Amino acid sequence: MSDLPDCQYCRKDQRLHDLMIEVGTLSVSTVYLFKEQTHPGRCVVAYQHHVNELFEVPDRDLTLFMQDVAKVARVIKTVFAPDKINYGAYSDKLPHLHMHVVPKYRDAAQWGAPFEMMPAARTTVSPEVYQQRVSALRAGLGL
Repeated sequence: MSDLPDCQYCRKDQRLHDLMIEVGTLSVSTVYLFKEQTHPGRCVVAYQHHVNELFEVPDRDLTLFMQDVAKVARVIKTVFAPDKINYGAYSDKLPHLHMHVVPKYRDAAQWGAPFEMMPAARTTVSPEVYQQRVSALRAGLGL
């Protein structure tokens, strides 16, 4: 029996692997490439400890977490050249602090509107393309 909460980010179980691919670990978070790629390069940055709200994070870690998010956004901007990056932290159904970092492109899906968490017409790519994207992210993040 595990002492970990029943949380895909804490347990890193099949639920997590069904949705995303681990890119690597930063100062206080883990970065994942989201498998749903309507927005090429979409990532999730998950805080290393099981909390649900930003105000539950110690101040030092909060600064580091936001730096991790910004670092991922900079790399996404460099690697995928989006026109804008959207950020989302909801946790209504999954109570673990994580931030979606979503590149948006003019004349592409949902430009000028909030990104859909799981669009009806999901976009997936080949294993080779996932690996290329993960490799590019790792290189940009220095992992």
